Amino acid sequence: MKAQRLMWIAWPAFLMAAVLEMLVFAFVDPQALEWFDQPVNLSRQGVYTLAFFAFWAIIMVASGLTTLLSLSPFEVNRCPVPCDERPADCAKFSA
Repeated sequence: MKAQRLMWIAWPAFLMAAVLEMLVFAFVDPQALEWFDQPVNLSRQGVYTLAFFAFWAIIMVASGLTTLLSLSPFEVNRCPVPCDERPADCAKFSA
């Protein structure tokens, strides 16, 4: 289930990062970029690569937060340890 949720986040984020990459670099020349008033000393492909992974990471964080906020209270509060294996001082201990 966790792998499925991860793919719910990663795959759409990958696709949207690709779209965002195309849109941004249709209007921005990577060789004209500056960082703190210094030219970026990377090749065009380097800038494209770094930008893609930055876009992907940002969109994955946003998608992950959306997925987290969509969890029900039961899913958030569920204890992953079976009842018979919980320590005695566990707040969710049920005998």
